Amino acid sequence: MPRWPENGDAFIHPDDVSLVSRLIPSERVLRRDSYDGTYYHYRYGDLSFRMRPCLWLPIEAEGLDLADEVETIGVGMERELFIGVVTGMYYVRRKGRILYRLSRGDQTIGRLYVREHLRLLTEKRRVRKGEIDHPTPKWNGAGERIGGLNDLEPGGPDESAAD
Repeated sequence: MPRWPENGDAFIHPDDVSLVSRLIPSERVLRRDSYDGTYYHYRYGDLSFRMRPCLWLPIEAEGLDLADEVETIGVGMERELFIGVVTGMYYVRRKGRILYRLSRGDQTIGRLYVREHLRLLTEKRRVRKGEIDHPTPKWNGAGERIGGLNDLEPGGPDESAAD
């Protein structure tokens, strides 16, 4: 968010000023969920807040969100492989991409990771409506009897052959 304290805080919902003043200005990637006619509703992990329309930079989503469980992918023998949780998302303009901060248990990892070095552990796919019209079978209650099944009834020829 390219806002600074000298711009004032009138663009922030009065109930959210203390929270938003801790989050911006920063490089954090904020999710803009909806607009109610006056305020945009933003989210950063579990934190949600409202702000009036202001300058923002659209960023292409990479399929990861805060609190997602990920596995690090090693590059050669350079990186330790571990499972962690995404605790921060930052857009770095000079790199033109999102960098992710991870935590492992209670420990925050010092380095940042790019998307290519992380594998999402929880599937986020959504089931979409099928494109094929599958016919529904109809049964009127009548059916044909398969020949030869009468021979398998008790007392039939097969039972006597077993004696």
